[in-house]
Order: sequence, then C-alpha cells, then structure tokens
Amino acid sequence: MAAGSFRRSIASQLSKVLDLPAEYLIKSISAVPVSKKRHVADFQLSIASIIENSSGDCLAQDLHLQAQQLAERLQCDSVVSAISAGPGTVNFTINRELLAKTVLQQVWRDGSKYGVKSELFSTVPRQKAVVEFSSPNIAKKFHIGHLRSTIVGNFIANLKAALGHEVVRINYLGDWGMQFGLLGVGFQSFGNKEKLKSSPLQHLFEIVSMAGLLLLSLTASVTQVYVQINKAAEDENTKKLAKDFFRKLEEHDEQALSIWQQFRDLSIEEYVRIYKRLGVHFDEYSGESFYQEKAQEVLKMLEDKGLLQKTIKGTGVVDLSEKKDLSTVSTVMRSDGTSLYITRDLAAAIDRMNKHSWDTMIYVTDKSQSNHFQHLFQILKLMGYDWAERCQHVSFGLVQGMKTRRGEVVFLEDVLNEVRSRMLQNMTSTKTTKETQDPVETAEKVGLAALIIQDFRGLLSSDYQFSWERALQSRGDTGVFLQYTHARLHSLEQMHGNAELTDVNVSCLQEPDAISVLQHLLRYDEVLYRSSQDLQPKHIVSYLLTLSHLAAVAHKTLPVKGSAPAVAQARLCLFHAARSVLANGMKLLGITPVNQM
Repeated sequence: MAAGSFRRSIASQLSKVLDLPAEYLIKSISAVPVSKKRHVADFQLSIASIIENSSGDCLAQDLHLQAQQLAERLQCDSVVSAISAGPGTVNFTINRELLAKTVLQQVWRDGSKYGVKSELFSTVPRQKAVVEFSSPNIAKKFHIGHLRSTIVGNFIANLKAALGHEVVRINYLGDWGMQFGLLGVGFQSFGNKEKLKSSPLQHLFEIVSMAGLLLLSLTASVTQVYVQINKAAEDENTKKLAKDFFRKLEEHDEQALSIWQQFRDLSIEEYVRIYKRLGVHFDEYSGESFYQEKAQEVLKMLEDKGLLQKTIKGTGVVDLSEKKDLSTVSTVMRSDGTSLYITRDLAAAIDRMNKHSWDTMIYVTDKSQSNHFQHLFQILKLMGYDWAERCQHVSFGLVQGMKTRRGEVVFLEDVLNEVRSRMLQNMTSTKTTKETQDPVETAEKVGLAALIIQDFRGLLSSDYQFSWERALQSRGDTGVFLQYTHARLHSLEQMHGNAELTDVNVSCLQEPDAISVLQHLLRYDEVLYRSSQDLQPKHIVSYLLTLSHLAAVAHKTLPVKGSAPAVAQARLCLFHAARSVLANGMKLLGITPVNQM
C-alpha cells in the first residue's frame, strides 16, 4: 500500500528518536486531509497519541513545544522532503515525484484490492461473519423501511468480504404468525389453483383484495387494502377462522402447510426480483418457521437452567434484572406454551453457531428493536453462551418524507420505479447527457446511487428527511455526481486510449491539483479502516465525494487533449487511478458504476 510504505519509513525514523516500536507508531501516523489551502503536508504524527508511552513529566509540557522539539530531532531523507511542527503534530511532506510514482503504481498493481492490503489491517484477524439483514415479513407489504436494512446490511457484508473475511448473508424472513391464518382463510374462500399457477402474484393480490387482507402488492391501490386488513383482523368471525387455520399450520396439517409453502415460495420469488434490482444477494433464506420446534427446545433449556419463570397469567419470562427482582423481564413464552419472536431468535442464534461456527454475527434492523436485541444477547449469556459477546446489533433511524409523486404510502418498488423515472427524465432533458446503450438501465443504476448516497451521508442511527430534489442533483454531494464523475473519467480514457503506467513521467504531475488528488488517494486505507471499525458507511461516502470534487477540478485544469504526449500520458494515469478508487468505493457501498450517462 502506497501510504503504508511511507508510514513505515516515517515510523522507522521516529522509532530511533523516540525509542518506541515502529509497529506502535504506524497507527499514530495519519494521512492529512486535503485542504483548500493547498500547501499541506502528506502525513502527521499526533503528539498526544504517543504521550502515554513517554515519561511522566512530558505530560506537563506544552504539546506544541514537544512537537517542535521532536521535529528538530528528525531529518529529511529520500522519502521525506520536509518536516514541520504544527499544533501538537509533527508534519511530513513526501518527495513529490516519489509520491506520484508510488501512489500510481500501487493503485495500478492492487486494482480492486487497493486500500485493503494496508498494514492497518495486518493485526486484524480474518473471521467468519454472519450478517442478517433485510428480513421482510412475508404476507405483508415490502415497504420502504426495508430499503435501509437491505442497503446497510449489503454494505457491511461487502466491506467484510473485501477485507478478506468469510461472509454469510442471511435473510431471516418473518414467515410465521397469525397473518398466515388470515391469508389462508382468504385463499380457501377465493383461491383458484389455475390462476395461482399462471399468474401467482396477481391472483394473490385478487385474493387479499377480496378478503380485505394484505399479502404483497407493488401497486398503488394496495394502500386501500392495507386499511382493510385492520378491519378484517378485528372481525370476531374472521379472527376465529384465522386462528383455526394457523393452529392447523402449527399442527402440520398437510393442506394448510401446502398453501403456506406456496405463499412463501412466491413471496421469495418476488423478493429475489427486487433484490436483483438493488444488486443484493443472499447466501441463505431462513425464517421464523424453521425454528418452531427448536424454539420449544430453547424453552426446555431455559427451564432446565432455572431461568424460565411463570407469571400469574401463565406466560414464561426470563428475569434480566441485576437484583433478580423481576424489575426487568423478557417474555419468551405465551400462556398456551407456544414460543414468541425472541424465543425463535434464540433458537436461530444457537443454530447458526452450530451450523456456521461464526466469529461475529451482525443483525441489521431499525433502532426500535434495540431493546429486543439487548434482551436477546443477555438471555444467551445467561444460558452460558459466551459467544453472545460477539453478537452485534447495527441499528438505523427512520426515513421521513419519502413519497412518490402521487403522494401515497410508499412501497419499495414504487420508490425504485420513481427514482428510475425521475432520473430518466433528468437525463433526457440534460444537454450534456451522452447517448447510452440502455438508458433505462443507466437511469436505474444512477437512481439507486442517489438513494444510497443520501441514506449513507450521515450516522446510520439518525433519522433523516428524504428529498427527491436533493438526492437527484447532478452537482453537489450526491450519488448522481459520483456516477457522473465516474462516467466522465471513463469517457476520458476511452477517448484518449487506456493509460499505460510503464513510461509515465511523474515529474509531469507536480501541479497543485494533481498533488491534491494523489494526497487524497493516500488516505483511502485509513477511511476503509475507520469504516471497518464502526461499520458506518459515511466515512467512505465523504471520501468518495471529495475525490469526485478533486477529480472534477483536475479535469478542468489538467487537460489531456492538446497536451504534450508525456504530460497527457501522466494525467491519463492520474485520472485512471482516481476512477479506479472511485469505482472500488462505490461497489463497497452497493453502487454499480456506470460508464456512460
């Protein structure tokens, strides 16, 4: 890694002066963010980060004075051309030609692996990670709320895989419960096997419309049906029929199970189609239904361990209070002895450990489920499963204001269609738009980038107000701008021929705008490392937006066309490196870069 060789060289000299291990110092040396002031160093050492390993009386000294004293003890060499002291930092400027040569060679050589081969990850053990995400409820609408879980989980899985971890992507479906009783009653009353076979989803929609229930529909009129389900569910006769049907399911009635299986299979079929549009895949489709019997085994285990307590109402609870006074409990069993959602989650966690022997398991859901997962992990610990410490809940906030032009309650595919339509319209009306082979597919990819970048710009746990206008701007900090930049750089390469690194004269890349791009490319491994630590995509988003802005400026001030051959070739290599890293980062976020738009 380019930054790695420079850090090692700086750390080696610091190690001799400070009498500290170079390995320790490497992580205290960071690339300096590009500044509009232009004249910034490439790396800096924070004095505060190493002070704890220095002698005690150093703590009383002024950090800036210490930085000055340390800078005076260091010498420039073939790698470092300038050393200066800042407010509590020692700053290092790399030899400019060496900077250009090393960065370009590294990007070229590592390709899609650029950044992930950094020594920053050398002490991070390769692990097996299970990531559970998306997890829609079958027999209910696939609504926009699932977009966040789907794209966040996909990002985490992509990042883990890129860093060399083995990843198992699980979609844990809500495929069990009373809603199947309601749906079963509707099918028995209005179902037609021939129609189900020839046009399954359309017929299921007809059934739920007739019964006043909701399974899944991606049409606007489903909003009215959604209102009806609550009314139907309150009807005593419907309730009784639904309860009877669900009881048959739990008793493994052949006919009821056959109907349920059809509904489940058809729903997954529809989900797979939508996931394909999102560029998302799963290794395993699991669900609550898989853990009905195992959940009973969990209840037996809880009872055997003395953890299951009965309430006056006959429900089963686990005491999670510190003083064991039942001030905090988690209900794990209904009064009739059947399991609840958390019981099935306990069974699923245990089963996954037995099946996958994972090192870490990550659940991606909205923050309203934080208490649920806190209880889940606590119960697993009480049961004696130490690996519960390695379970993690990545939570996210709510998206507000996401409506279509019709202003109706939004389903996921409505939003995908809407963003594609708006993007296609924008592309058609923009004079700079190039003629593309498949404008609809391009609009889909650019539109999805717009959704992902607006979603990922802030902390995942924060709620945010969605804005179509802001998301689809072609300038500014948007996914559209990222796509436009990538397409523009790709077009540049196509127009002037692919860059060749063999005979690049790096002395032709000494302009401030070229140096800014090179400096920014240096920081990529640090950004990846930070995101790998807190699983927040915003670090990568911010980095890619800055890279795009820097590349846009360089594209204007460093023309390839009309320049001397050596200059043109060097600049072409610079733009190739920027496009390569931009594409790598976009793919991690779940965005497919476009080459034309």
